[in-house]
Amino acid sequence: ATRTKSADVERADSGLGQMPARKWRSRASETLSSLQAWDAHRPCTDCGERDLPVETDVQNCNQRRADLCEKCCKRRTERKESVLEFVNTEASYGEDLRIIKEEFYLPMQAAGLLSQEQLQGIFSNIQELIDLNENFLEILQEEIDQAFDQGDNDLMTVCIGEIFLEFVNMLPAFQTYCLQQSSSVNMLNALEKEKELLRIFLNVSQNDNTALRRMNLRSFLMAPLQRVTKYPLLLSRIIKATTEYHPDHGSLREAKSRIESHLEHINMKTKQEGNTWTLRSFRQDSKKKREVINIEMRETALKTVGWLREETRFVMEGSLQLAQPPDGQWVKKGSKTLKFQNMQVLLLVNMKRVSESSLESAEPGPVKDAVLVLIRDKNNGKFHLLREPLRLSNCIVSTDPDCDDTFELIEIRREAFVFRDSDRARTHHWFRQIRRYSRELGSWKKRRNALPNIMISTPHTRP
Repeated sequence: ATRTKSADVERADSGLGQMPARKWRSRASETLSSLQAWDAHRPCTDCGERDLPVETDVQNCNQRRADLCEKCCKRRTERKESVLEFVNTEASYGEDLRIIKEEFYLPMQAAGLLSQEQLQGIFSNIQELIDLNENFLEILQEEIDQAFDQGDNDLMTVCIGEIFLEFVNMLPAFQTYCLQQSSSVNMLNALEKEKELLRIFLNVSQNDNTALRRMNLRSFLMAPLQRVTKYPLLLSRIIKATTEYHPDHGSLREAKSRIESHLEHINMKTKQEGNTWTLRSFRQDSKKKREVINIEMRETALKTVGWLREETRFVMEGSLQLAQPPDGQWVKKGSKTLKFQNMQVLLLVNMKRVSESSLESAEPGPVKDAVLVLIRDKNNGKFHLLREPLRLSNCIVSTDPDCDDTFELIEIRREAFVFRDSDRARTHHWFRQIRRYSRELGSWKKRRNALPNIMISTPHTRP
């Protein structure tokens, strides 16, 4: 009986009373209404706009995502379609490459219709393009599958731009193929007139081989040219449907710029070689022109050093001022007494590959060699080397606090060079990079002791 009475007292004396209880219920109802109103006008997760009225949620709940405005919902759909188009067309392009090899190259080789030299002249580096396509497509498909497995039905986690930049070394392979296309077609035309068996094989293949879709060999040989010119259009579609806050937005723009620069370079090389055909032209701006110049300089440097492209890293490149001092006492007189000339300088490093893959993403091994290539500014439309490359294993690189806007590179028993950039910070960056690879190669201590009188012996040398 006592417990019952206490309970009655507690219920009667709870401290709320009727009026506060009604206010609390009213406040709870207002809060719920506010939450419902906020939910109805919540910001879009992509653009942050608050344009999601309740009636739109009710009417279109099955047509769009709950946290996206109608505009962003449409944009996501367009992006997904563009990404899938990129991957699907890459797969179709790979199928055309496979047909070139399996339906033309291998049968012609097995039947002895053409010599190996003639096959090489017609099909160029088709095997390199096949290998690159297979690896590129494999990574793309893995990203698509992983996104679907994780519930990302919009493919927002698929970064086409980043993947494209990882495989950017396929662009020089396209360039090799495109520049040989004119001679390949001319050779095929001449051989078809000359060899009756070849002409019969090509006619029968086109008419009776269902895998060819009644297309001739020349049509299939155009596939790499068509593919490389389509990349900018496909990337533009993805960029248009990708918000600027997406992590892949910057990579997509860079990838598009890189491919357009290579296409401009291919057009330029085609005109220089006197060919009448060119790839589709693109609008040029100063950035693309600089990139085209860089591509041409890299080609000149690679041809000079004779290294494999997949084993070469371009650490730094750009314009530097260069002078050759007459004696080692120029520091006391100051760099103003030196006569500088503008020079294009490339720092190349030859890396031993750990993996057999020829892709840039392969893990680099130890440094085998490092050189500085000195190229004069363009004369008559071509680049010319100042001299043979400077091998850093035979060089001493040094600087002095009294002339901290320059650094000196001395080739043992040969020449000395003084370099500087218009920007002092960039001069120091060049110095650190060149000194780093110089120290990694050869016997640094022996080279240092062999030159006791150069300015590196000063106690105030920059560490």
